[in-house]
Amino acid sequence: MKLRIGVMGSAQGPTIQNQESIQKSIEMGEAIAKADCILVNGACPGLPDEAAYGAHKAGGMVMGVSPAFSEKEHIENYKSPHEYYDIIIYTGLGLMERDIINIRSSDAIILLGGGVGTLNEFTVAYSEGKTVGVLTDTGGVSDHIEEILKICNREVNGRVVFDTDPGKLLEKVLDKLLKQPQPRTEDERVTEGTEAN
Repeated sequence: MKLRIGVMGSAQGPTIQNQESIQKSIEMGEAIAKADCILVNGACPGLPDEAAYGAHKAGGMVMGVSPAFSEKEHIENYKSPHEYYDIIIYTGLGLMERDIINIRSSDAIILLGGGVGTLNEFTVAYSEGKTVGVLTDTGGVSDHIEEILKICNREVNGRVVFDTDPGKLLEKVLDKLLKQPQPRTEDERVTEGTEAN
């Protein structure tokens, strides 16, 4: 099964107008596609959509997790994009609850820029033990994750990796994922249960 890499970041604000951050977001999407992974995001505008564009352009698969309950609401009420997406899941849960589905649908996440919503996605992913890649020098909360963890008396543990280069960051994230213990198969669970009896 292909790995699903969540891309979370600025949907609005000054970072989405920064050309360097936009370019890095596109490169991140391209890198995810070239690594034969599925890009997952919140089907929102801004840097995550730039990453979706990059993945789409490179022939990758893109899955969006929308806060809306329908395509009509997604486009008209949330003013959100749909053109670079192979699949959009309409959760009908609104922004905050959608974030949880977004995180749980991803094997790992990458942060690009970001504000309060991205910070929420980071804290959910961190608390649930996900691997998190932070693309630094993209503005917003991504440039302050180490400081935020210190303020919260949390460690910058081995599951959180940083880089300014999209390709190198993805390599670090995939390396962490491939070194994680794999879930046991059903046969292994049955064998363990039989041995315990």
